[in-house]
Amino acid sequence: MLKRELAPEVEHFYSEVVDESVRLAMSADGRLELLRTQEILRRFLPPAPTRILDVGGGAGVHAQWLVDDGYQVDLIDPVARHVEQAAKVCNAALGDARHLTAADASYDVVQVLGPLYHLPDPEDRHAALSEARRVVKPGGLVAAAAINRYASIFEHVTYAHLHTERMQASISTILHTAIHDGKRGFTLAYFHRAEELAEEMRAAGFTDVEVFGVEGPAWSLLKAVEQQSGSAPSDELFASVLTAARMAEPYPELLAASSHFLAVGKAPE
Repeated sequence: MLKRELAPEVEHFYSEVVDESVRLAMSADGRLELLRTQEILRRFLPPAPTRILDVGGGAGVHAQWLVDDGYQVDLIDPVARHVEQAAKVCNAALGDARHLTAADASYDVVQVLGPLYHLPDPEDRHAALSEARRVVKPGGLVAAAAINRYASIFEHVTYAHLHTERMQASISTILHTAIHDGKRGFTLAYFHRAEELAEEMRAAGFTDVEVFGVEGPAWSLLKAVEQQSGSAPSDELFASVLTAARMAEPYPELLAASSHFLAVGKAPE
């Protein structure tokens, strides 16, 4: 398999624009994303200690709580800054989700919680998921995250500027093409529909695929309060939004209101 290159705009965004090591701690919706990712994954993770490969694991935010839970975590990421930060948490090295160097069937769990965000080419996404299947043990767990196709509508309402012509044009392009070109704001990104993520998991060979709405249908209320008031939401509001995310899980029609999806599946025995 030929090694692919990281898109330069993605490299620049994570090296120069945002600090991924603090992103999930800096906002209420970020803390919600982290908490919900933890509680969903903990339902499916095998007992520690087992080996987990954190593919595109960024600065090691998820690796940290996994290590704290007793898991043996190896992390790869294509951004040198992330690898340097993650090395303080676990074994970390430069790597590409589409071309893993790990041996076949060498991990109990593989998580792909970031790479699909920045792979607009469906062949690249398939390569990333297929590589995850290759290196996970038979019957092992693979978890993959994606950004919801419709998240931008909810997010940009919170900034109170979706009614402007410029923002309508930008968000309409994402809704129509599923791609953000990375020229303004966020970097190059792909936005999934929930059923599309499930289909991609199955196409890579995974079984028992389930897709969860991470933040649930009320996450944008947290962000709106924070953006419009400049203050953190109350503990009561956070608890209510978290409860909404949990209550929404049995209802697939509510997936479209979440900001991120988390898919879990098993490798064939």
